[in-house]
Amino acid sequence: MPALVKIGISAWTEPTLLSSGFYPPSVRTAEARLRYYASSFPIVEVDSTHYALLAERNAELWSERTPEGFTMDVKVVAPLSEHYIAPRGLPRDMRDALPRAVREKQRIYPQDLGDDVLNELAGRFVSALRPLQASGKLGLVLFQYPVWFTFSSASLRRIERTLVLFRGHRLAIEFRNAGWLGERHRDETLAFLREQGLVYTCVDEPQGFASSVPPIAEATADVALVRFHGRNVETWEKKSASAAERFAYEYEKAELASWVPKIVGLSRQTREVHVIMNNCYRDWSVRSAVDLTEMLRRAGARIVEPRAKLAA
Repeated sequence: MPALVKIGISAWTEPTLLSSGFYPPSVRTAEARLRYYASSFPIVEVDSTHYALLAERNAELWSERTPEGFTMDVKVVAPLSEHYIAPRGLPRDMRDALPRAVREKQRIYPQDLGDDVLNELAGRFVSALRPLQASGKLGLVLFQYPVWFTFSSASLRRIERTLVLFRGHRLAIEFRNAGWLGERHRDETLAFLREQGLVYTCVDEPQGFASSVPPIAEATADVALVRFHGRNVETWEKKSASAAERFAYEYEKAELASWVPKIVGLSRQTREVHVIMNNCYRDWSVRSAVDLTEMLRRAGARIVEPRAKLAA
C-alpha cells in the first residue's frame, strides 16, 4: 500500500505570513495561530529551533495546542549541523562559560565550542524534544548542513556522530553542497544514508550554484522528506537576504506538477512522506501546499487530512 503523504509548511509564524491574511483577524495569539494552522495542515516544520536552543516548555505547549496525529518536524540547533550561531542563541549558562574571545564573536562556529560543549548542547536539545516524542507528534529531526560541509570521510564521521547523540530519533539529512549528489559521490552518499537509516532530504531549489543539490527523489529510509525552497536565483546566495527574501518564490502549478510523479514514487517505497513548502514569503507556501495537495490527491496519493477544525 502506498505511504501516507503529509503536506505542510515551514515557519508558521513567519512575519510576512502573519501579515498576509492567512490567519483570520481573530487569530492573534501564538496559541490561536498554532491551533488554526493545525486545523489546516497535518504537519509543520519548526525552523526557529535552528537559531536558538529549543525550550522544553515550548515543546510542551506545542503538544498541548495541536490535535492527536499532528506531526512536527524539528530543525536541529545550528552548531549541531555545522552552522554558526549568534551568541544569544546559546543558553546563558553555556554562553557565559565560553572564553571571552568566543563570547564576543558575532558568529560562533562549532569549532569554537568543541565537542564537549556540542555534546551538552545535543543532550539539552534531545531533552527538550521529550514532550513532542511522548505525545507521538515528533516527526523528523532535520540536520541541514551548510555549503562548506563537503563530501569527505571526516564529514561522514561527523554525521555518524549525530546518530550517537540522537539515538532513538528519526534523523533527516539535507545537503547544501552539490558535491554530495554529483556524479562522483551520489551513489556513495545515498548508500551511506541507507546503511545508517538516515532520511535523505529531497529538495527543489535554484540550480547552478555550489549549494545547488539536484532535484532528485530518493528514499533512503522508511520515511521520505521533500522540501521546496523556491527557485529564486537572485537571492539564493545573497548574503544580505533575510530568510523571507531568500525563499520568496511563488511556484507555478506546472513546477509543482513536475514533482507529483516523484512524490508518488517515494510513497511506493516508504511508509510515510513528508512534504514541506519552505518558500516562506507571505502566504505563498500555503498556496503551494494547497495546490500540491490537490494535484497529489488527483494522482491517487494517500493524503493525510488535518483533523477537525479547532476553536481559535
